[in-house]
Amino acid sequence: MTLIKSISGIRGTIGGRPGEGLSPLDVVKYTAAYAEWVKMQHPGKSITVVVGRDARISGPMVQSLVVSTLNGMGCDVVDLGMATTPTTEIAVAEEKAQGGIILTASHNPKQWNALKLLNDKGEFLNAAEGAIVLDIAEHESYVFADVDDLGTVANKDYTDIHIKQVLALDLVDVEAIRKAGFKVAIDAVNSVGGVVIPALLKALGVKEIVEINCEPTGHFAHTPEPLPENLVETAAIIRGRAVDVGFVVDPDVDRLAIISEDGSMFNEEYSLVSIADYVLSQTPGNTVSNLSSSRALRDITQRHGGIYNAAAVGEVNVVAKMKETNAVIGGEGNGGIIYPASHYGRDSLVGIALFLSLLAKSGMKCSELRRTYPDYFISKNKIELTAEIDVDDILSRMKLKYGHEQVTDIDGVKIDFADRWVHLRKSNTEAIIRIYAEAPSMKEADQLAQSIIEDIKLLVS
Repeated sequence: MTLIKSISGIRGTIGGRPGEGLSPLDVVKYTAAYAEWVKMQHPGKSITVVVGRDARISGPMVQSLVVSTLNGMGCDVVDLGMATTPTTEIAVAEEKAQGGIILTASHNPKQWNALKLLNDKGEFLNAAEGAIVLDIAEHESYVFADVDDLGTVANKDYTDIHIKQVLALDLVDVEAIRKAGFKVAIDAVNSVGGVVIPALLKALGVKEIVEINCEPTGHFAHTPEPLPENLVETAAIIRGRAVDVGFVVDPDVDRLAIISEDGSMFNEEYSLVSIADYVLSQTPGNTVSNLSSSRALRDITQRHGGIYNAAAVGEVNVVAKMKETNAVIGGEGNGGIIYPASHYGRDSLVGIALFLSLLAKSGMKCSELRRTYPDYFISKNKIELTAEIDVDDILSRMKLKYGHEQVTDIDGVKIDFADRWVHLRKSNTEAIIRIYAEAPSMKEADQLAQSIIEDIKLLVS
């Protein structure tokens, strides 16, 4: 069993002893701690918290525990039932709620679930806020409400509201999409996207929808992370059904992968790149992604006369940098699209609508559009170390070794070379260093990663 307590929320495998897995007692403990934190932020006010979940098998059980605990803490609850992560984020703002909890383990397998915690803007807690919640939970310094002060529950469905907001965005061209007569496939990996995305596509005027794994059973048909190696069967279906484009989302619908009409992978790094290209062509400005995301976004941004900035890994860090630099589009290379004109959260509904607008206006096939962007390839590796090794010291020595290159150390060590880069990050839970390398070819990316791994091995030998 596994239980991981972090500033961004609590995730773990369902069951086990309290403190070892995500047991019912752990769900209650961390929900109560979060509710106590929310009350601290809004002293003397009536508290409302929005709750939404993906289609995981454990979802109804965890949801009932969370809602009841919030009520027991004196909080009113707006219960969305099954809802995407971005839908829940939007609902917090629309309800003028004081917080929100999303019940999803994102791309993790079905035995996992998590409590993802939101502030009153519908955005993830920052490091300082998350640390306070963990401290409250550690010391069990929360107080449940008296019987006359228990919270209430209101059940609401925000899917249609979310879709209407997407269609109302200035750069979403519903008429162009309708005229294009697209045939679109969607693989929702048997979660909430199987309900939401077909509804969005119909509202956008898509001519024909091919639904793949759209029954929200929680029994994921394949490994739910939308990586190429997990989408071989999906790509074959798309290739054989004569569709114009295929979309794949993760269980909570905040990551978007695209598959071209010929079954080739558009590459999830290029979901953000292509959508940013479209946004920047209409509204010039700045962009942000995290340090482990493709350099292609920088290239596209500079092509449009904007300034690109990199943030530490993590959605909350990307959002903070976007606000600081007034970015018009941003996100993460894992297919996370953050479009401030909608809201500051990764949103695959927004991503799909903007991409279809781009595809319709371009007049190109999806595979042709992909070829208009610079080619970069990322190699993802890790090196396992013993617990006695000082990982921070290793990273400092690597920074010194490559000090003649452009080095960024806001999140591990990133070394930028003329036409490639490598990013070294330590894990917070394991004695490993993650090594991401990008280059003009996969062979070169692999070679760069291996060269860095050899450097590290020499340092620890």
